Amino acid sequence: MGRAGLNRKTALATVTLTLAAEAPDLDVLSRFGGSAFGLNHHRGFTHSFLGVPLVAAVVVGFIYLLWRLRGRKTRNPNLPPRWGLLFVYACLAGLSHILLDFTNNYGVRPFWPFSERWYSWDIIFIVEPVLLVVLSLGLILPALFSLINEEIGARNKDAAPRGRLAATVALLAVVAYWGIRDYEHRRALATLQSRSYQGADAVRASAYPYWVNPFRWYAVVETADFFATMDVDSLNFNSMSPEVDPDAQMRIRYKPEETPVTLAAKKTYLGRVYLSWARYPLTETEELANDPVENARAAYAVRFRDLRYDYPGRNARATLGAVVFLTRDLQAVEERFGMRSGSTK
Repeated sequence: MGRAGLNRKTALATVTLTLAAEAPDLDVLSRFGGSAFGLNHHRGFTHSFLGVPLVAAVVVGFIYLLWRLRGRKTRNPNLPPRWGLLFVYACLAGLSHILLDFTNNYGVRPFWPFSERWYSWDIIFIVEPVLLVVLSLGLILPALFSLINEEIGARNKDAAPRGRLAATVALLAVVAYWGIRDYEHRRALATLQSRSYQGADAVRASAYPYWVNPFRWYAVVETADFFATMDVDSLNFNSMSPEVDPDAQMRIRYKPEETPVTLAAKKTYLGRVYLSWARYPLTETEELANDPVENARAAYAVRFRDLRYDYPGRNARATLGAVVFLTRDLQAVEERFGMRSGSTK
């Protein structure tokens, strides 16, 4: 955004945009309060519309302090910093962070603390090589083809920063790629919602992206009694028969019955936080015959998982799963989220 023209309006634009775009992820510090506390506060205040101007003010204040410590010097003496405009830029950068996080399937809570509801567009994988290449080229290409600009700049110290066209094209390419992904995502959803699954109608359906390929999606469908997951191709999926073939590659996971153990686990702090975030949660209960050393009093382990991350061949339980250890009288003795949730040892 800086190269696309914002760095022509005020000094310190690029550094302000960069720091403000990264600042929302300072919520990673909440993990020091424990994995459950970190999950509850990840993409919370700093990723909300209320938090954007407050985080922007902190960033601009930090930039102002550095500017004063450096003797109020900037690269171009003829382009002074405009602090009001830099605050607007910082807000814009913060909103861009929320938008980028919104495009993937983890989601954001933009209306926190007034609403804890999560929103996600589900069109871009968490790491998308296509976008990384496009944005990198938008910065690199001007440097590779700048011999003439360097000669002009050597004679004209007031020459405007280069790279505006390439940066603008890169940003437009990102928007165009989002449009392609959104179109294919809608096609996949429409087809999923129109079909039956082992004779049952879909209550709701979602399609989650893979990287690079905009036509391949990991689908999760909920019916009254079970969840169905499968990979679909939005280019060819519409030609399938109305009844999805369960033998093709569809995986069925029946909804477990509620028990006093699972209900107790869901009432814990981690259980409430996980269920407020998860889109397609499932629980598995394990009775611990031989109690782990670090959980000597635990009799049950209730594992939480979210089917939207149950991509084929990936261990979603270990990365974005959770586990609550309970005693015989259903008191929680430990709660884990993340990598350590996949094992009781």
